[in-house]
Amino acid sequence: MTNKDQEERDKARAQRAAEQAAARKAEIEKAPYVALSVQASGIHPSTSRLVTIDAVTFTEQGEEVDHFFAVLNPESNPGPFHLHGLSPEQIQEGKRYSQILKALDRLIDGRTLLVHNAELVWGFIVSESKRAMSNAARANRSRSRQRNRRRQRVGHIPKPVTIVDTLATARRLGLTFADIRIRNVATQLGLEAPDARASVARAQADTAQLTREDTLLVARMFFVEHAQGAVSSTSPADLRADRFGLQRSNVRVDAMEVPRVWENPGVYTKERGLVQGMEVVVAPEITMDPDRIIQAIVRTELAYNEKITRASSLVVCNKREDLTGKAMHGDRKGIPLMTDEEFLRAVEHVKPGKPAET
Repeated sequence: MTNKDQEERDKARAQRAAEQAAARKAEIEKAPYVALSVQASGIHPSTSRLVTIDAVTFTEQGEEVDHFFAVLNPESNPGPFHLHGLSPEQIQEGKRYSQILKALDRLIDGRTLLVHNAELVWGFIVSESKRAMSNAARANRSRSRQRNRRRQRVGHIPKPVTIVDTLATARRLGLTFADIRIRNVATQLGLEAPDARASVARAQADTAQLTREDTLLVARMFFVEHAQGAVSSTSPADLRADRFGLQRSNVRVDAMEVPRVWENPGVYTKERGLVQGMEVVVAPEITMDPDRIIQAIVRTELAYNEKITRASSLVVCNKREDLTGKAMHGDRKGIPLMTDEEFLRAVEHVKPGKPAET
């Protein structure tokens, strides 16, 4: 091949790449949002697997553009029927995640990803993508040893420009709800939504239909919340997996790893105030960004914990009635509750603690 031939080939390749980039840019401009919902075999991405995934892209005006749905075969325990409504036969016929990852990349890359409970949903997407990529790399190494040059390319971890969490946004709006499922929260936002409670009709409904209803509700919730000027969004770069595979903020994961250099003085009281070493738990039911509270905990050398324990000193929670989750367990253990605004005022007057024994 002559230098001129190589130059012509390089020029043609560059032109094709430019045309593809322009076409991709037009696709994203036409539909900058993608709503996604999933069903899984369990609640922790580190130990569970996806069994369905549904996605729809939307224009700025909320019009549907592209649709995608897949049943996935985890090639492991798919979990109980009530979690996803799929029979063993349906799951057995499902695709492997590695077979749909490229399609998922094309749907998500460069778009704003809309999900409900981002820690869980994005946690599953990242976990499954990493597993598929790892398995492909292992297979490629095996092919190399056998001198088989055909390499398996499954795709990459999707690259949204940002991730919007409709559940977190509803909490920032001050809504209170015991049931965090999509349909219930949508109802709390004033949207018409099918009943989230189990029923014979729901059990007999097609899984693809139910999952698509959830995906469309996620999008509708986003557009309603966006219109109210309250959207909780995060860059994927600011998230990483905790020990359960949930994609939490770097601030939150880092806070869990901070060494405890002060003794825990016990339960908070108004008379004593906050003291270095007190263990603080942040409940989801607050209107402020939880990272703001967690940063204040770390800055003043209080101790942060994800869970209520016998050592917990205080729970930051705005609810006072119909308590659930962390707040309910804390209240039962006699641990006081404090609102996010009260905590930020109190944290300005943290008293010195007693150094922990080493």
